[in-house]
Amino acid sequence: MTKRDLVVRISEETSMVQQDVLNVVQRTLDYIAEALAKGRKVELRNFGVFEVKVRKARVGRNPNAPAADVRIPPRSVVKFKPGKEMREAVLMLPPDQKKRSK
Repeated sequence: MTKRDLVVRISEETSMVQQDVLNVVQRTLDYIAEALAKGRKVELRNFGVFEVKVRKARVGRNPNAPAADVRIPPRSVVKFKPGKEMREAVLMLPPDQKKRSK
């Protein structure tokens, strides 16, 4: 599902103009990104939690030159933990459907 699909679906269900729905969806996503950029946790009940985690520094390998070690510095990444309802709904999917949805 893309942002466009989401806007069209909400617009059809609420009879709102697509541009107004797009503005609300985009502003929501902007506020989530802004909070994460400040290192804050974003918790959306019945959906999930976005939070910033720091990955430790580590040593990697270049597949083209496996003898040379590559230092990978620590960095911040966004992690998502799905809420209970979403996790349970996804677990109910048959395994063959999970592959097709990619």
